[in-house]
Amino acid sequence: MPAIHKRTNPPDTMASLPQHPDLQIALRGDAQELAVITLNRPSKRNALNDALVIALRDTFQNLPSSVRAAVIHGAGEHFCAGLDLSELSERDAAEGVMHSRLWHTALDAVEKGPVPVVAALHGAVVGGGLELASACHIRVADASAFYALPEGTRGIFVGGGGSVRVPKLIGAARMLDMMLTGRVIPADEGERLGLSQYVEPAGQALDKALALATRIATNAPMTNYALLHALPRIAEQPADHGLFTEALISAIAQSAPEAKARVRAFLDGKAAKVSRG
Repeated sequence: MPAIHKRTNPPDTMASLPQHPDLQIALRGDAQELAVITLNRPSKRNALNDALVIALRDTFQNLPSSVRAAVIHGAGEHFCAGLDLSELSERDAAEGVMHSRLWHTALDAVEKGPVPVVAALHGAVVGGGLELASACHIRVADASAFYALPEGTRGIFVGGGGSVRVPKLIGAARMLDMMLTGRVIPADEGERLGLSQYVEPAGQALDKALALATRIATNAPMTNYALLHALPRIAEQPADHGLFTEALISAIAQSAPEAKARVRAFLDGKAAKVSRG
């Protein structure tokens, strides 16, 4: 079973978070429950070099204990144009394997970390940028977003987990098409295929992502954690194993004091009922 990144001794403030000029971190909310993480290399279309990948890893492995949800977005006109190719030519095969494993560790910290992560996508979501987006739990694109996996036409291969995560979103055949042909997918088509769950007008992806993350942060923490870590595993289990795992997680989640209080509030008529938006 893949490793789960737990906050065994989570920091209480931002003091222990990595300091990197190309990664900005801000805490929002009355209880600092929302972390906003900004890729800040606009002149490079927020391409990911090794130092920035390490900063992402360290950030998601050391989120303050107050954080209940996170948003990641890119400064400037693009979310992320992928791997910084200026570093690629300097590696031999063995170093390439270790570099890929570094990306795996970093993006696992996003996907299998302690809190839900919402990506706000605009402009280029290309190569490693799409690999980073696919590690997030919810993706909100605006109308300017476009997706591509140009590795195939550049004579290389995905190395940041894309061969595992992207087919789970759109299927292996569509990923194969993107890599063989260099196909560029616009925002509206990307939403239909599964690359994002939402499409907003140009310039509004971040606002929508912040609104969603703020809402998510109000959920019971154990429920959010179970959704992140149990649901993907259940989906890959045989049906009888999945049903048994579901029963166990359901029992654990509903036994949490906050869950009991929420159910009690609903039964007492103090909680809103589900209605059409």
